[in-house]
Amino acid sequence: MNIEDQVKKISEFLERNYKAELAEKVRKGEKSIVIDFSILSKFDPDISELLLEQPEDSIAAFEMAVAQFDLEGDVKNFKIRFTNLPKNQGIMIKDIRSQHLQNLFFIEGIIRQKSDVRPQVTTAKFECPQCGNVISVLQLDTNFREPTKCGCGRKGRFTLLSKELVDAQKIVLEEDPESLEGGEQPKRMNVFLKGDLVSPISEKRTSPGSKVAVIGIIKEVPITDARTGSKLTRYDLLIEANNVEAAEESFYDTHISKEEEKEIKELSKDLDIYNKLVRSIAPSIFGYSTVKEALLLQLMGGIRKVRKDSIVSRGDIHILLIGDPGAGKSALLKRVNLIAPKGRYVSGKGVSAAGLTASVVRDEFLKGFALEAGAMVLSSNGICCIDEMDKIGTEDRAAMHEALENQTVSISKANIQATLIARTTVLAAANPKFGRFDPYDIVANQIDLPPTLINRFDLIFPIKDLPDKDRDSEMAGHILALHQAPDELEQEIPTKLLKKYIGYARQKCIPKLTDSALKEIKEYYVQMRSSGSSEESGIKAIPISPRQLEALVRLSEASAKIRLSDKVTKKDAKNAIKLLEYCLTQVGFDRETGKIDIDRITTGISASQRSHIIVIKEIISELENKIGKTIPIEDITGAAREKGIDSDKVDEIIEKLRRSGDIFEPRRGFVQKL
Repeated sequence: MNIEDQVKKISEFLERNYKAELAEKVRKGEKSIVIDFSILSKFDPDISELLLEQPEDSIAAFEMAVAQFDLEGDVKNFKIRFTNLPKNQGIMIKDIRSQHLQNLFFIEGIIRQKSDVRPQVTTAKFECPQCGNVISVLQLDTNFREPTKCGCGRKGRFTLLSKELVDAQKIVLEEDPESLEGGEQPKRMNVFLKGDLVSPISEKRTSPGSKVAVIGIIKEVPITDARTGSKLTRYDLLIEANNVEAAEESFYDTHISKEEEKEIKELSKDLDIYNKLVRSIAPSIFGYSTVKEALLLQLMGGIRKVRKDSIVSRGDIHILLIGDPGAGKSALLKRVNLIAPKGRYVSGKGVSAAGLTASVVRDEFLKGFALEAGAMVLSSNGICCIDEMDKIGTEDRAAMHEALENQTVSISKANIQATLIARTTVLAAANPKFGRFDPYDIVANQIDLPPTLINRFDLIFPIKDLPDKDRDSEMAGHILALHQAPDELEQEIPTKLLKKYIGYARQKCIPKLTDSALKEIKEYYVQMRSSGSSEESGIKAIPISPRQLEALVRLSEASAKIRLSDKVTKKDAKNAIKLLEYCLTQVGFDRETGKIDIDRITTGISASQRSHIIVIKEIISELENKIGKTIPIEDITGAAREKGIDSDKVDEIIEKLRRSGDIFEPRRGFVQKL
């Protein structure tokens, strides 16, 4: 088919299907139109075939056809973008070969890097100083080209009259790890964007961490030898993008059709919706109803509030699961990662601070340094599941502090000072200090994580695997039935609908605290705070802190979202209190005082221990005045016994004081204050 016939056919196709839309776009001053490939292939299979095999010529024919229309507005540099390519035109980066060059394909992947937008020359006009002839040169290569000779026979330098510039940008596309088989490393490919693909609106789609589908032409790029400047026989690959579409959305971008909205609203009217959703979170995992309830509330999330003084209180609920091996923690994490539209799963030893937050890499394209986002930035507005958290190095764990509370990642390396947004919900799992829980020791003593990090989690669940004949029998029956018939698992709410339900709740529901809910939370908080003081022993345990108060508000808001309600009721507040109390009783209970003590978790030292430390310090000061600087440990033990502290505790406290640098041991059996 020659070019004239092609342009004629395309004009007919545009006239029939896109005339009104085209006129509207040109009138508004927009520079591109998106054409559905399936409509084109129905209209004329030959043109659609040509588009896939000779995309450059076909797209030029489309642009010529648009230029022939009598439209009010500027149609110069008007671009044609395509969408909905057939499935067989999808290709993975690792499968690209030389036979695919100059063909149109769509490639899905995650954007890992993105350069700045810079102008690039597309065509340049030169004038011959001898005869005045104007020569136009297309700039297709990376190097700026000048004319070699003029029609009058002159060779040499020509005068540059004008150059046409277009905005250009490079992104690095990486294969989606989910589409790879075991042991394969995700391959990367440079993608070249220009024109309206780098407009501020389109740029939001191409931020690092976004999952996109790129429709473009695969091209070869010559590689030049750095020393000689000559071209090598080896070529590099590049995709010149025709269109970029978002392939993965956060909860807030989930597309919900009118029918789905109707179904979601019907479902929300069900009186048992709360329990139905809880049961649908992880139906293949037996038990753990309280943990599943917390995970549902985490997926719903609270409301992010920005106050007038610019102080932000986060809406994300962070949860930590600490449990025995084989208790199903990883399975819960994997399932939540599947439900969340923008989920990332990272695990243990394979995690570094740069991998979690962000790293600075050398940018080969624009020469300099570029930021590469880590898991917590990539899953902004989604969920980051961190498994085997206790195996992450201390330095690397410290990188999470800012991301958990302030929801930002600050980086100051090389010549880059940046703050990245990480509005990420974190679900973490870890093992106790010695691999398994000791049933006779307090849970808080067995959590091998820094108190400053633990303090940032709203809910902490210990998952104990203790033998229980009835429960073990039920669990074995459940697991074996799943192995016998894996397809027979009935889900009350299918995963697809569950995703849409959560997405809809996040988009549309902004529940506000009612007076009754506020009163309920306030009463509980005040009651818990006052229950901590114990006059007779002089010990003041702190059962709950303002951080837990904020957690209660977030959990109450998430509970209201489940019903798609715009009000947080007293019942929602009670649900939140029930969950928080369960966690505090499990983790923060102090056997010595018989009270809940938040300090057990947040500082690693309980109130009773702190009071004993104060008593021992007083004894040391008194003895120093009596005996002198060097004090025998026996005297301290004797004085402490009189005040009701046994010798084992004294030894433990002296060791603590020695480690903190308050005292030292000049010789065996004696201590001295520093």
